[in-house]
Amino acid sequence: MKVLIVDDNLMTRRMISDFLGEMGHEVVGEAGDGDSALKAFAVQHPELVLLDIIMPGISGVEVLEKMRKLDPAARIVMITAVEQEGIEKQLHKLGVTAILYKPFSYGEFKETIKKCTG
Repeated sequence: MKVLIVDDNLMTRRMISDFLGEMGHEVVGEAGDGDSALKAFAVQHPELVLLDIIMPGISGVEVLEKMRKLDPAARIVMITAVEQEGIEKQLHKLGVTAILYKPFSYGEFKETIKKCTG
């Protein structure tokens, strides 16, 4: 599966990239902010997006909304350290495929990706 990783933390992007590689997925792009994420999404047409909520500039929630407009069927996993019922409801209303909470283990990551890829 072709995956786009969006997180402002380089170490987090590297860890996710390693996890995806171990699972046999292809990372087609990485972005550290919302604007770069939207550009990569439009160019790469990933099958799955892993998207951090809190980033500089455009928030992950805004990026999610814009990606949904570009591709209503996009599979998007939101990654966040914020566990709040309000944000969960908002993300599900916007059509997020899954939510992964930081810090996460390889096992938790693998299970979440499996659910998204069928």
